[in-house]
Amino acid sequence: MGYRVAIVGATGAVGGEMLKVLEERSFPIDEVRLLASHRSAGRELFFKGTAIKVEELAASSFSGMDFALFSAGASISREFAPPAVAAGATVIDNSSAFRMDPQVPLVVPEVNPEDALASHGIIANPNCTTIILVVALKPLHDYGKIKRVTVSTYQSASGAGARAMEELERQARAWIAGEPIPVEHFPHQLLFNLIPHIDSVMEGGLVSWFLGFLVSWFLGLHEPDLIVSPTCVRVPVMRAHSEAVFIETDRKIAAAKARELLAEAAGVSLIDDTAEKRYPMPLFAAGQDDCFVGRIREDLGVEKGLSFWVVGDQLRKGAALNAIQIAELLVS
Repeated sequence: MGYRVAIVGATGAVGGEMLKVLEERSFPIDEVRLLASHRSAGRELFFKGTAIKVEELAASSFSGMDFALFSAGASISREFAPPAVAAGATVIDNSSAFRMDPQVPLVVPEVNPEDALASHGIIANPNCTTIILVVALKPLHDYGKIKRVTVSTYQSASGAGARAMEELERQARAWIAGEPIPVEHFPHQLLFNLIPHIDSVMEGGLVSWFLGFLVSWFLGLHEPDLIVSPTCVRVPVMRAHSEAVFIETDRKIAAAKARELLAEAAGVSLIDDTAEKRYPMPLFAAGQDDCFVGRIREDLGVEKGLSFWVVGDQLRKGAALNAIQIAELLVS
């Protein structure tokens, strides 16, 4: 049986990756409908060697669709997800629109696949850094319940979309040419710099992304008492996010045991040989499906503390791949 799938935001970085992942994983498809703004309507994208025209998104775009994969921003999801559900499609949304809605499950298939079956037509992807983090935390959490997570994220330009990636490339070209470095998409120059600021600033100096991170994490692992303390940094990397993670557990997890657990975990690749200079890096994780974990070590100052480093491709496991895996859960 083949399914009919609509991709909303098909011309964006994540939308393009969704189309690519659908093809690579041989998802059973009878029809792909590519949807975007009027500016992109008429463009052609290729799926399995066939050119498909991008259509302008409208409330009527979802007639006959089984799935609607959204990656066009929260306002678009809020406006067009309800008509998609009304037309009979299951919406898998990659924006922040529904992540804090208690009626909408947040799903990472390696962590809580059963929640995908409890939706009322809309399923939310957690944000990219949460997905990458919880894939690595899940096997450790199952062995020794996690009480606290302190994480610093090093987020690539891809996390801010296709235009952000283009800007980082333009900045590099401008620097090589000795020209003024353009700054339009980011609040500051990203090239040769770090920006400790993700998303919009809320009252009291909080960052709204932090709240999404926390809520996504709580709902994803169903641990409302878990303490999470994040610091989020944009880094001049084109693609793949990195995270330095410290956890405290109720049961000591030795580094050797952590390596054993992670080596057997779904969606995880272990690269942990510092003596041979082998550890996860965004350069190697870009374009890959797994989350790569390494630099595993026990914290000498905390009896049940463990530190590690995890890297994952934001466009794939952090967005497009996770959405397709959710759809695969439903069709299976």
